[in-house]
Amino acid sequence: MTTPPASQVLPITDLISYQEGAVVSRQIVKAEAGNVTLFAFDSGQELSEHTAPFDALVHVLDGEVEIRISGSPFTLKSGEAILMPANKPHAVRAMTKFKMLLTMIRA
Repeated sequence: MTTPPASQVLPITDLISYQEGAVVSRQIVKAEAGNVTLFAFDSGQELSEHTAPFDALVHVLDGEVEIRISGSPFTLKSGEAILMPANKPHAVRAMTKFKMLLTMIRA
């Protein structure tokens, strides 16, 4: 998919669709300072525990998710966000179908 055009209102949740049994992603912005990526998770799908060298902000756009950061679980619903700190192990598990906007800052 192509990057959406600048200076236009984006129907953000419509830019990505759910796929049965899958995690789908679409990069919205890619820059040296960071990137913004949309994700759509089918219910029960997950990203296993991993670390990232940069802070990342997760903003839940639809549905419900459990995010574990350094072993501590956090349940987020549509409209909520959490900062995942750099170099801390984290994992993502869809409690329902859910969409998130992930903003990673590389500075």
